[in-house]
Amino acid sequence: MKLKDLIAPLEIVSMTADPETEIRGLSYDSRRTEEGDLFVAIRGFETDGHRFIPRAIEKRAAVILCEVAPEQDIPYVQVKDSRHALALCSCAFYGNPSAKMRVIGITGTSGKTSVSTLLKHVLEETRGPKVGMIGTTGIQIGQEEIPSEYTTPESLELQKLFAHMAKENCSHAVMEVSSHALALSRVAGIKFDTALFTNLSQDHLDFHGTMEDYALAKKKIFSQCRSAWVNADDSWTPFMTEGVICPVRRFGTAEEAALRAENVRFYPDRVVFDAVYEGGRTETVLHIPGTFSVANALAVMAAALSEGISPEESARALATAHGVKGRLESVPTDGNYHILIDYSHKPDALEKVLRSLRPTTAGRLICLFGCGGDRDRLKRPLMGKIAAELSDLVILTSDNPRTEEPERIIDEIQAGLEGTSTPWIRICDRVEAIHRAIDLAQDGDVILLAGKGHEDYQIVGHEKRHMDERELVAGYLRERETKAL
Repeated sequence: MKLKDLIAPLEIVSMTADPETEIRGLSYDSRRTEEGDLFVAIRGFETDGHRFIPRAIEKRAAVILCEVAPEQDIPYVQVKDSRHALALCSCAFYGNPSAKMRVIGITGTSGKTSVSTLLKHVLEETRGPKVGMIGTTGIQIGQEEIPSEYTTPESLELQKLFAHMAKENCSHAVMEVSSHALALSRVAGIKFDTALFTNLSQDHLDFHGTMEDYALAKKKIFSQCRSAWVNADDSWTPFMTEGVICPVRRFGTAEEAALRAENVRFYPDRVVFDAVYEGGRTETVLHIPGTFSVANALAVMAAALSEGISPEESARALATAHGVKGRLESVPTDGNYHILIDYSHKPDALEKVLRSLRPTTAGRLICLFGCGGDRDRLKRPLMGKIAAELSDLVILTSDNPRTEEPERIIDEIQAGLEGTSTPWIRICDRVEAIHRAIDLAQDGDVILLAGKGHEDYQIVGHEKRHMDERELVAGYLRERETKAL
């Protein structure tokens, strides 16, 4: 591809490169740069890509795209924002693949993974197409699964995925759109056919600084979508929709919601409600417990409406949907007690899960959790307080400590439990903590293993170690059975 075709959408500060230069590929990691590439120097969290321009030159990059003109004698294109430029160049390099399918973007603090997974199921059940999905639990193209480290991949990888989806004839792409992705221009160049806003609560303040900045990052999605659905029940919705020019409709339980849930009933294994839309009423059953399951189901039905799928069609499909891995996932036990694995690693998510479980817990509600290292420290005492207020027993342990000292993280969580009457235990080793929770279980108890969810690893330092809570529970139950013989 000619350089001029790649940089056509960019605002160029200066350039010495010949627009007719043939570009063979794109790269932003000098270790992956190949001969003939356009190397894009982006500023990262830990290092600056401009430092690696000499390495890219050694790899025979054809042109450098940068924010600061290189000292070396090499053709370059200078722009104000190389991250944004990378996204637009990636879109051009792969032929704007997202325009070849319907793209639905889901943003919000909680619910993105459940909504995207359920929406993929509804689309495939009602329309029969092959649907692509990008999110926290990985990437799916039809039934093909591709691991991913980020909720929303970097723009170059993202456009490559869209190109793969287009080649596989996907009619739709359903993707989680994180605040980081919006703030860092990973989704620049994509026009969403529908955007969904689920909710907003404290998270990622280590990156955004304030809740308002966090909300503003999320709000960017409305500037690049054709239509939107938002949660009428969320307190941030007025802020999120102020000044938005695309058509916006609301879902929720509020009276003004265009798609509304009425007659809601909660059971240990499901939720049931009537979906009310334009005078019609459709009984809807979702076999995933919890109050948030109602909001998630409504979000799915709302997006489906934008695709011409009626509430009746959506309800039939949702009735056959299974739970999302790591989202209130039930695992077998050896007695009359329950163990649920959930990804709730944020204050709002933990509160919602615990409140959802309380009405259907016959015995004690035991909450086992920790907090990730190198992440928002402000949420740690908040989560401790929430666990104390809504649980009968709290077990504090380690999550993904990363480069922080695990015991110090637990100290900061513990500050939120001080002065409460709820009993708590701290066991830093997560494996040992899970074993203790199982040993303490009595008839009717519910044990919530919160924070890890779908993850099958634990990050200690910079090392990713295998840790699957399903395996841990099953293995310990076998061990107990062997000892009992």
